[in-house]
Amino acid sequence: MTQLNRISGLHHFAYRCRNAEETRSFYEDLLGLPLAHVIKADTVPSTGVSDPYVHLFFEFADGSYIAFFDLGDETACTPDPETPSWVNHFAMTVNTVAEVETWKARLEDAGIEVVGITDHGFVHSIYFFDPNGMRLEITCEVTGEDARQTARDRAHDDLKAWTDSRPPPLTNYRQFAREPAMA
Repeated sequence: MTQLNRISGLHHFAYRCRNAEETRSFYEDLLGLPLAHVIKADTVPSTGVSDPYVHLFFEFADGSYIAFFDLGDETACTPDPETPSWVNHFAMTVNTVAEVETWKARLEDAGIEVVGITDHGFVHSIYFFDPNGMRLEITCEVTGEDARQTARDRAHDDLKAWTDSRPPPLTNYRQFAREPAMA
């Protein structure tokens, strides 16, 4: 069997947006991520389905992207009603806690509601929403490589402890909602 190389990083995360220009203004003008690539097409290349769209890519300093699809219908991605709004989010990193503080002030000055600065032990973070209802995080790691290695070394044991002791579901309705009805 061929040995696979470890995946080297994130290229892009893609999300639906309500309006391409509104999204461009937020990510480029407010967050400072340059619009680096745009694909406009009438057909989806991977499926051949006719579905006009524009695909926007905003570039981070490391060369990775956050990307958006505008399908031309003024519809944002609908969050899962069974998932709390704090769960699904996209985290972006900066180098210092002072930068997190600066971003908090910049966003608040622009009228964006910001939660935090939250101390998670290994990172300090702020949270806010983009115009599409997507929760974003700006974070800074505050621990060094030794702490990162300790976390790596404990990760499987920590997961097993959670798996072995996780609380039962509050209700069983979710289970039944995903299973076919019995005849």
